[in-house]
Amino acid sequence: MAIAVPTRPARRRLVERLRAPLSILREVARRPVGLFGLVVVGGLLALAVAAPNIADRLQGPSLAHPLGTDELGRDLLSRLIFGTRIALGVAIPAVSAALAAGLVLGAVAGYVGRWVDNVLIVVMDTLQAFPAVILALALLAVLGPSLRNVIIVIAVSFAPAYARVARALVLTTKQNQFIEAERSLGASDLRIVGIHILPNIVGSLFILLAMDIPSAITVEAGLSFLGLGVQPPTPSWGVILNDGFDRVRETPWPVLWAGLMLMLATLGFTMLGETLRDVVDPKLARIRRFRRT
Repeated sequence: MAIAVPTRPARRRLVERLRAPLSILREVARRPVGLFGLVVVGGLLALAVAAPNIADRLQGPSLAHPLGTDELGRDLLSRLIFGTRIALGVAIPAVSAALAAGLVLGAVAGYVGRWVDNVLIVVMDTLQAFPAVILALALLAVLGPSLRNVIIVIAVSFAPAYARVARALVLTTKQNQFIEAERSLGASDLRIVGIHILPNIVGSLFILLAMDIPSAITVEAGLSFLGLGVQPPTPSWGVILNDGFDRVRETPWPVLWAGLMLMLATLGFTMLGETLRDVVDPKLARIRRFRRT
């Protein structure tokens, strides 16, 4: 039985696809704003992965409580590091689930059209009529506060935006001549969508994902601060803010450090997302530079 061996053009295309993300990251790292975002995001990811080991080392007498303690004598640095894991462990899965759901719904609405498009647009418009925080509060009032439910409500709150963007991109892409050529050759709708349309639109949605992660982190912190998200004693940044809020005048350190971590994470992901958007879409970057001048 003969085994199919990839031809040279096929190998070349595969190599180019593998090198594309690396070339994008190199281009991002050459820009100061993008480099700052990469350093911040990389540092946060490292803290989230190494949280247990770092926290154990802080029990030594020479490193005892470098950022102070909370009202129960718990080390703030350890809680902030674990809070990084909670923030990223909620934001990244929630936004990824929103992207996946929005991509499927938007692709179906944009490609099928007719009554399917009308129904999905009405549902998306209804969900987008409510601010993300208000919608999340309403859903948590029904589901109850927990880490899993926070991920679910953030995903539901963010999915309509991805669906609308995916729908618009599908409507634009399916008008191209190569789509008509594939259809005339007898290609199935599933093949056209899966092989020719989705690969052309998923890059833009991933840029939107990078831009939405700081928003998801902020929503999670806000819900946890209100007591509807992550529950104590789990050390979420929102929980730390809530615990230190009543004593902010006497001991401002818990609120100060948790607020700084929240600001740093939001700033890092925002800068990284904006730089990725400029690298992937040079036309948009030129427009932004022209407006600044």
